[in-house]
Amino acid sequence: MIVEEMAGWVAPVATAIAAILTAANLGARVTGWGFVVFLIGSLAWSAVGAATGQTNLLLTNGFLTIVNLIGIWRWLGRQARYEKGGTAAAEASTQRAAPDLRTLSSLIGAKVEDGRGEPLGEAIEALVECDSGQLSYVVIRSGGVGGVGERLRAVPRAQVRLCTDRVEIGLDAAAFDALPDWEPEAPPPRPHTQARRD
Repeated sequence: MIVEEMAGWVAPVATAIAAILTAANLGARVTGWGFVVFLIGSLAWSAVGAATGQTNLLLTNGFLTIVNLIGIWRWLGRQARYEKGGTAAAEASTQRAAPDLRTLSSLIGAKVEDGRGEPLGEAIEALVECDSGQLSYVVIRSGGVGGVGERLRAVPRAQVRLCTDRVEIGLDAAAFDALPDWEPEAPPPRPHTQARRD
């Protein structure tokens, strides 16, 4: 009875915490730990199902336990190893006489500033030319709360300076605000029409 009661509390709390961790999309490690907490939740729900004779609850969460184990392997194992390798390569590049490197995945979520260090927004996407492999645009999100009222702008590569810890653009706040909103369904204008201003 005590185990059933404890499992009845642990299951919903663990499931809610795990949902927050995975929805936050804060990188492989946080997502991986979200699946660890999901695993605790699915095991607790399985215990509730077994203790109360709810076969459907037991079977559903038995399946979810397998899914959560795969999620742990993917995000705390494989994906974390990829990110660690990319980060190590980027860090090593700063220690030698060669161009600094930055992983493309770390660009997503990077803080965006103007040349004076004033915050402008957050990078949410990078558009790369298929033929050349060159970065063409960085899409920047600014304003709004929780996605409501935010503006998206595609800034051409000529206006972008990638730093190891942030993204700088060669536009002040007024020029940035004057850029047209980016519509994901429509391609942005040709990037070579603008040059970076410092």
